[in-house]
Amino acid sequence: MAIATVNPATGAVEATFEADTDAVVERKIAQSYAAYQAMRGTDYATRAGWMVKAAQLLEAEVEDVARILTLEMGKTIGQARAEVRKSATAMRFYAEQAEAFLAGWELEDPSAVHASKAYVRYQPLGVVLAVMPWNYPLWQVIRFAAPALMAGNAGLLKHASNVPQAALYLDTLFERGGFPTGSFHALLIPASRVEGVLRDRRVVAATLTGSEPAGRSVAAIAGSEVKPVVLELGGSDPFIVMPTADLDAASSIAVTARTSNNGQACINAKRFIVHTDAYDEFARLFAQKMTALHVGDPFEETTQVGPVATESGLSDLEAFVEDALAKGATLLTGGTRIDRTGWFFPPTVLADITPEMRLYAEEAFGPLATLYRVDSRDEALRIANDTTFGLSSAVWTNDPDDEAFFTTGLDVGAVFINGMSISYPELPFGGIKDSGIGRELSAEGIRAFTNLKTIWKN
Repeated sequence: MAIATVNPATGAVEATFEADTDAVVERKIAQSYAAYQAMRGTDYATRAGWMVKAAQLLEAEVEDVARILTLEMGKTIGQARAEVRKSATAMRFYAEQAEAFLAGWELEDPSAVHASKAYVRYQPLGVVLAVMPWNYPLWQVIRFAAPALMAGNAGLLKHASNVPQAALYLDTLFERGGFPTGSFHALLIPASRVEGVLRDRRVVAATLTGSEPAGRSVAAIAGSEVKPVVLELGGSDPFIVMPTADLDAASSIAVTARTSNNGQACINAKRFIVHTDAYDEFARLFAQKMTALHVGDPFEETTQVGPVATESGLSDLEAFVEDALAKGATLLTGGTRIDRTGWFFPPTVLADITPEMRLYAEEAFGPLATLYRVDSRDEALRIANDTTFGLSSAVWTNDPDDEAFFTTGLDVGAVFINGMSISYPELPFGGIKDSGIGRELSAEGIRAFTNLKTIWKN
């Protein structure tokens, strides 16, 4: 894939970039390794000062950065600004919390281990490679970089090839905040060169947010090198609606949960599993509200849904719909690409989904929702768990028994009651099954790339 900015709203190539040569990649790895050696000797207060300064720069540049995000991958300008601000918030969060999260602890009774003193401490690992996707070009990177750098690590970024301007912005942000040169570098390289970087002995760990095949590939390479990984992969999140739910509120949040980021988020709700006693009214409200969304130029403030990021992504959505309709699904709204320049697909709702349809098992990346009618909470749970994914979920109910049933029974990394899945710096984020390994954010996110060292003293 060429390293280029291609505007999804027009299909026009806005800019192209030469891939880094082997010599440039070597220089960046060497600089990152040197930066790690320097940073491991700094204290939390120093690193926090640098991180806050970088956050201030990001906040001051919100409009310019937001325009890069919208230009490169098509998210609406309002959501792009929100992504920038959320990223700055996470940077400040880790600047404030890193020292407490990595405080370590001391054994209260060291005589139990025949010692006069025994304690553990968290120390940085070294240079960490981050392989990141295009759907949240800033946030996905910051939620790795902020904790990793605050822990004393250095970072190398291999960003998606269609968001090079976002990558180049991130390449300089932390250094401008005061971090040593090389603390965080972006590598402009194709996916085929990731293996060479990951096998470099100076690179000690990796994190990847992206597709399941990409995650398996990186995990296999890292495993052969005995290097730790954190993987945040795909999702096919269930959004369960029970009879006691507020259907007007549930349907409104369902629209946002499916179409935020133009429907291209791993934690977008994708499968709407509705009890038969609520199904007809929910389906009517949901389809009505999806139809009412304004699809258009993502730079216009009134646009609610922009284009999908790539032409291949648009073709995938069309293929999903064609397959489902051929096998008996019912189209409630949308379903065909919008006849205009760019890669626009309307908010779409398909009902009567059955297991032989691709949409039953595969993740649809775009504003395409599927509806399931169920007769009981047991059936709802069975369908929700009948997937290789296990990222997040939402349950709408005002019945405490239903709440307990689903929070215990759902095979996922998170359950949101009467809300929608979203990531917060304060809460761990990640999934199980084919949705990934490990956790990002919160204390778990910063501890992921540290060495938990035990010290025993006679």
